[in-house]
Amino acid sequence: MLRLGRRHRPLYRLDAVDGRTPRDGRILEKLGHYDPIEKDTSKQVVLDLERVQHWLSLGAVPSESIDNMLAKQGLKTKFYVERNARREKAKAIARKKGKPFDTAEKIAIEKAAEAAAAAKAAEEEAAAKAAEEAAKAAEEAKAAEEAAE
Repeated sequence: MLRLGRRHRPLYRLDAVDGRTPRDGRILEKLGHYDPIEKDTSKQVVLDLERVQHWLSLGAVPSESIDNMLAKQGLKTKFYVERNARREKAKAIARKKGKPFDTAEKIAIEKAAEAAAAAKAAEEEAAAKAAEEAAKAAEEAKAAEEAAE
């Protein structure tokens, strides 16, 4: 992906390049473009899928972000399938150990812990209030007994 555009208005050109060249180095062929700010999702990614398949058949390895774009366009590469299989395996291992796999799971666990802590605090507060009321009622009963004597 070659970044074009101006500040706060990126536009990316999707190119076939030799892996040893820098990001903005010499390109072999322009394959399309990606405009992340475009509102219409059909115009956001424009690809020449025939040429992309040609380069993949020659052994080109797409980056992870390009792989995801291709999958959304309906072209799932072997790299995409392998990467997702590894990710699912890692996710299963993390869940088996009881650890969060990504930040979304970590945030969900933290929110659940906060909710549990808040519920426990409310429960303890209610128990303390009930104990205080019971003590107050006992004092009133004792005072009533002493007044009756």
